[in-house]
Amino acid sequence: MISDTTRDQLADLKLANDLPLLICDVDEVVVHFTRSFEVFLANREARLEATSLALSGNIKNKITGEELDQSKVAELVDDFFREQTRHLLPIEGAVAALQDFGKIANVVMLTNLPHFARNDRISNLLDLGLTYPVITNSGPKGPAIKNLAARTKGPVVFVDDSPHFISSAYEHASHVHLIHFLQDERFAIHTPHFDFVSLRAAAWDHAKPHIEMLLQA
Repeated sequence: MISDTTRDQLADLKLANDLPLLICDVDEVVVHFTRSFEVFLANREARLEATSLALSGNIKNKITGEELDQSKVAELVDDFFREQTRHLLPIEGAVAALQDFGKIANVVMLTNLPHFARNDRISNLLDLGLTYPVITNSGPKGPAIKNLAARTKGPVVFVDDSPHFISSAYEHASHVHLIHFLQDERFAIHTPHFDFVSLRAAAWDHAKPHIEMLLQA
């Protein structure tokens, strides 16, 4: 299901339907979320343990080691996006790759973060040199990907780090080429390998030529 806010953003989006389409996640794909989040947590007497991809259950009191409850985790995540979204740093190779993709394809940034942080996300990406439209989503990404993919006659590629969003994309739009991008090895080791993805990559110098090939097919 697509939220009303996301649906409104999709309705306002204009794409050239004769071009291929790249749909790209932001956190841990274009910018470093985890690195900044760990610094943020340390300043609040908390820490992140890399025992799985989930935040719930992995954020603990830095002193006692006690697991923080879900309401506290949600509060910390909201505070992080409110305070830090504007300042996140790029992952090596991401900006140059996306700028090159924009020469041959439509590029849309599909990002799961609180809708209130959308303007900060746009500003952060603009500061990095990325002018592409930003769609904020909540919940599974598959429905939004299906909506976007239906707007082009060309190939569609989706890049994300989350196995849940990769699986959701496959469920709702199985014709889309999927790139599972996992640049943080601490979390990658806990992530299943899917036989339906086109590529699993840990760096943009690996992912970029493969994505270019898919977009130009």
